[in-house]
Amino acid sequence: MSYTVAVRALCEFTAKQGDLDLRFTPSPSAQEGIAGHAVVAARRGDGYRTEVALSGEWNGVQVRGRADGYDEHENLIEEIKTHRGRADAIPDNHRHLHWAQVRVYGHLLCAEQGLERINLALVYYDIGSGVETVLRETRDAAWLENHFRELCERFAAWAASEAAHRAARDAALGAMRFPHADFRPGQRQLSENIYRANASGRCLLAQAPTGIGKTVGSLFPVLKAMPQQGLDKLFFLAAKTPGRRLALDGAASLCRPSPSSGKTIPLRVLELTARDKACEHPDKACHGESCPLAQGFYDRLPAARAAAAEVPVLDRDALREVALAHDVCPYYLGSEMTRWSDVIVGDYNYYFDGSAMLYALALNNGWKTSVLVDEAHNLVSRARSMYSAQLDRSVLRLARANAPGEIKKALERVGRAWSAVNKTAAAPYQVLESLPSKLVDALQNAGSTINEHLAAFPGPLDPDLQRFHFDALAFVRLAEAFGPHSLCDLSREGQADPVRDSVICIRNVVPGPFLGPRFAAAHSATLFSATLGTWHYCCDTLGLPENTAWVDVASPFKADQLDVHVAHGISTRYQQRAASVAPIAALIARQYHERAGNYLAFFSSFDYMDQVASALARLDPSIPLWRQERRMSESERQGFIDRFAPGGAGVGFAVLGGAFGEGVDLPGERLIGAFVATLGLPQVNPVNEQLRERMQSLFGAGYDYTYLYPGIQKVVQAAGRVIRTEQDRGVVWLIDDRFAQPGIRALMPAWWELDARSTANKSASAPATAPALSA
Repeated sequence: MSYTVAVRALCEFTAKQGDLDLRFTPSPSAQEGIAGHAVVAARRGDGYRTEVALSGEWNGVQVRGRADGYDEHENLIEEIKTHRGRADAIPDNHRHLHWAQVRVYGHLLCAEQGLERINLALVYYDIGSGVETVLRETRDAAWLENHFRELCERFAAWAASEAAHRAARDAALGAMRFPHADFRPGQRQLSENIYRANASGRCLLAQAPTGIGKTVGSLFPVLKAMPQQGLDKLFFLAAKTPGRRLALDGAASLCRPSPSSGKTIPLRVLELTARDKACEHPDKACHGESCPLAQGFYDRLPAARAAAAEVPVLDRDALREVALAHDVCPYYLGSEMTRWSDVIVGDYNYYFDGSAMLYALALNNGWKTSVLVDEAHNLVSRARSMYSAQLDRSVLRLARANAPGEIKKALERVGRAWSAVNKTAAAPYQVLESLPSKLVDALQNAGSTINEHLAAFPGPLDPDLQRFHFDALAFVRLAEAFGPHSLCDLSREGQADPVRDSVICIRNVVPGPFLGPRFAAAHSATLFSATLGTWHYCCDTLGLPENTAWVDVASPFKADQLDVHVAHGISTRYQQRAASVAPIAALIARQYHERAGNYLAFFSSFDYMDQVASALARLDPSIPLWRQERRMSESERQGFIDRFAPGGAGVGFAVLGGAFGEGVDLPGERLIGAFVATLGLPQVNPVNEQLRERMQSLFGAGYDYTYLYPGIQKVVQAAGRVIRTEQDRGVVWLIDDRFAQPGIRALMPAWWELDARSTANKSASAPATAPALSA
């Protein structure tokens, strides 16, 4: 049974030694690295070949890769590494890896051309100075062959077990049955469409109601498709922690022993957790001189990796247990296990962010992946934040205060360029006509100066200087990709000194140009939610392919399960908000006394929520009520949810779009009703108005894309907390006279029974131009 591995992957697995060292170093960018390789190659003479493709085999292990350069006249093969600063500061564990790589290439070339000896060189090229530091050695073919065999022997057992795992996994998935007696209504339709999308290698938008079991209904068809489509990985991406938990539980249920065979499915499931939450020693730096779990990390990693591979579901707790048993860092053990897991569950940013780990690994390793995006209505706003960056003049001032001499001069040049931009913008908020090129140049120069300082004087930067440096790096990176998808704006509001200070932001409006390549790299991607909006909205804003299919899954719920009322005589517009407080409190009290039980009441802001809650307390002190607080901890949020107990009664007050507006499952008597006292429309302010104008110019749907669709998504999500099963009964009050408008009604779920129901609902949800999946 053969197993193919890249030279770099083979060496990373077998040759890394010593400490984990994640201290910030001024490493070159990818573009600088490519340019550096080109400079080195240009300095070589005739007969110098670059990107030399080589391959070889040992006992079923197929090894392939590309050597950076080979000089035929000198019989010299080179491995080129770009860096900044002193070459002798490159960590030893990196050198071990680099020597292993060039020696493997040396063996492969000797075997290919029948050479008896070969010269090897590590070339460290300093991007800043242009200086090459060359380390050379000469090896005979027999020594190199023995070195290659030793690496392959270390890897062979793992390669064999991985090949066996893949074969057993695919065989078991091919025979896998749905874990329950039958599909829920709507769940089969969802699963069939996701299976077809994976079979045809297309993307899918699936609007599916809450309560049908979307998590298992999406995992099952992708796992079934894995053997036939040769899929390597399934990435399940969630917006919030509860979504990750549901995915882990769903995957675990699919792996349980079959009632007929008693066999489990050998599937490896991994949860990725943010570093700050996984860190065992937050007071220590990520290197061996500071953290005991980083010291000797690579020496202990093989045993930890082998133990982790035996745990079917590596959630945060299980990963921590394995890591601490082997004295390694849980976070970086998790990063390592992404290479060897079948299902990886994590936040959106692991695949969609500009420096996304999963996306980079998929490209570098040639993985064939299927991506599931849970609660995908959140992706537009989340992706916008990923591709936005801002600079605060007050932070620059703090950074400059304690900066060393050369850095201070560079930051002063940034300050002068910034002042020139300030003079062109007189309003408190203003969109700049173009990217301020002189400021960007000054930021690039300051970044280079800071990097050179770090190269010469390794060590931590002053915290204020480090913060500004990271902000500037992000700003410059986005400046390189600036286009119609983004705005550059300047604002002075909230600044301590509005004459001198300002905030300059590259603000993403349409994340599609950044996300498009990520969808294209996946074999298939399915985005699912109860509130996607429209096919056009999703494809336009997210950059999905033109052949992305759409399915609007029929709801299993009936209109008589949910009484939906519109409070026609109340307006929650900002101008009428004060007048609405007393009528809303009276409405809540009346509904509560008609049917006592647990209710949720949603409002557009904490202030509005507090006003109505206080009014209700004065009107009827007998009604128990509890409120969402600002910046609640996880335990406080759980305490809020625990108040919704079966048989209980009271009203929980919350903010629409917050922690309790989605992802909260309160079936049966735990929740019998909801009040939504807002359309959920984003605030009309200068920033949103600029977004509206840009959306209008790009897509001709400025108001809908900026205000209406995002607002109604929040409303439907909040109301969706009430009916979770086919046995639930409840009531929803939509409190605003605008809910009576036909255009608003058309965006509500089809199974809700509203007077004068517009027949345009299906066309609004799924335009005629949205491609469907054939059977």
